[in-house]
Amino acid sequence: MNFIYGTAVISLIALVFAVPISLGIALFLSEVAPARLRRPVTYVIDLLAAIPSVVFGLWGFIVLRQPLTDAYAAISDVLSPIPIIGRLFEGPVQGSSFFTAGLILALMIIPIITSLSKEVMDTVPVAQKEAALALGATRWEMIRGAIFPYGKGGIVGAVVLGLGRAMGETIAVALLIGSSAQITARLFASGDALPAQIANQFNESEGVFRSALIALGVTLFGFTIIVNLVARAIVTRSTRHLRGVAL
Repeated sequence: MNFIYGTAVISLIALVFAVPISLGIALFLSEVAPARLRRPVTYVIDLLAAIPSVVFGLWGFIVLRQPLTDAYAAISDVLSPIPIIGRLFEGPVQGSSFFTAGLILALMIIPIITSLSKEVMDTVPVAQKEAALALGATRWEMIRGAIFPYGKGGIVGAVVLGLGRAMGETIAVALLIGSSAQITARLFASGDALPAQIANQFNESEGVFRSALIALGVTLFGFTIIVNLVARAIVTRSTRHLRGVAL
């Protein structure tokens, strides 16, 4: 249960940071950026998606861990006295923690969500956007009234696919979560997750313990399959809707 809790917490942290950033970048590339800028930025996003997870993990462990520890201490001093919310940020703080693992996962899934969301936004008919603007809508009102409703299914599918990647990530999480199996509300505390536990313990395991790790792997596999099936269903439904509108 501790490992399931850790996996859920870091995946949620990753989505909280990745989704608004990804949608902002996708909207910028689709609606605001000049044509000469869109292609190179798209290439950079695609390259980021291809970087191995161990690179993100080592970068976070070597470069970010200590600066983040100092930042966590400052945040904890400010927010910990606040009732309820302070419980999430109270000390003692650790560089290898739920929050650090979630931040690195956010960096890893931003290119995925951005790329898929941009493709969905590019499918919105130009006539639909021009009609909204012709009726006096501002650019933001056009985005809110024409783009988001039209591409809602595809955007949700992109987010769920990013969630599936976050839940199944192994090496980066193993390096940054702290390997301390506990259920706690403190986001700056160390924890553990399903894939990290399997990666850290499998080589030294045997007998019943190895069987337990295999069971954890099956559990993670089941969660990942469910998430991907949900994403596939949402994307398929959105595609059928778009085709129906086009017809």
